[in-house]
Amino acid sequence: MGDRPLLNVTMELGTVQQQVEVSAGAQMVQTTQTSVSTVIDQKRIVQLPLNGRQATQLIILAGGATQSRNGGAVSSKNYPSSVALSVAGASGNSTNYLMDGADNEDAFTNVNQPFPFPDALQEFSVQTSVTSASHGLRPGATVNVVTKSGTNQFHGNLFEFLRNGAFNARNFFAAQQDTLRRNQFGGTIGGPIVKDKLFFFAGYQGTRNRQNPPSTLALVPTAAMLAGDFTAVESAACQSRGARTLIDPSTGSSFIPANRISPARFSPPSLNLATKYLPQTTDPCGAIRFGIPTTGDEDQEIARVDSCSRPGLSG
Repeated sequence: MGDRPLLNVTMELGTVQQQVEVSAGAQMVQTTQTSVSTVIDQKRIVQLPLNGRQATQLIILAGGATQSRNGGAVSSKNYPSSVALSVAGASGNSTNYLMDGADNEDAFTNVNQPFPFPDALQEFSVQTSVTSASHGLRPGATVNVVTKSGTNQFHGNLFEFLRNGAFNARNFFAAQQDTLRRNQFGGTIGGPIVKDKLFFFAGYQGTRNRQNPPSTLALVPTAAMLAGDFTAVESAACQSRGARTLIDPSTGSSFIPANRISPARFSPPSLNLATKYLPQTTDPCGAIRFGIPTTGDEDQEIARVDSCSRPGLSG
């Protein structure tokens, strides 16, 4: 106790090391432009469910986009797949549509022309807010669609999609199952024309729709009426306000006895038209029900050719 032991420790110089670290994080704020842009990539285009394979439904994913209340922007004069979408609070026809850099909108109402089917789309972007001068045609947004292109390797696919009410459960409030039968089929192919220099891409989609049309009630002349006998059609059984008596159109005041008129007084062209072209009915009141089918069939084709001057481009 009280000793002070001495320990001699030898310390040697180690190796000299020098390390330089450079790190850079992704910018959270875009400083070169003031617009807000969202890209819908090809994976989401193909894998997300789309009713009728209409890619315009994915514009809603960009945020700030919704179905426009200005539904009148789309009418029978537009293509059936045209939509009126409001982006950033603008009206439904304030969106500019581009495809591969070219204009792709209906000049009549400023809504979109048809989008290519999903298998032919590479991606598309939705750019809104304060856009650059190159995308300043419409105040709402700019939707820029890019189609697929060919590469140094051949690639393609075949597809078929079927919707049939026989495979679906009946809606709880519906009297019967859905009668819509939609078949969509086709394929794509792309590859080189001249390797490293010239490429092609082509695709096709066919759509076939079948559905039982809604029943419409109409009134047509019966065989008795064309023969001049209006007794049945003017009876209480056919008239909700009770039986009526025809007034002679030549006088405007006197009644036609027994609601019978000579067919000789009919206009020959009108009688010929009614006999040949109007449907026949066995109903004594002249009622007939019919349906006009709306198929919505479509054949969509797309093709593009690209050139590249850089050698060594691989697919």
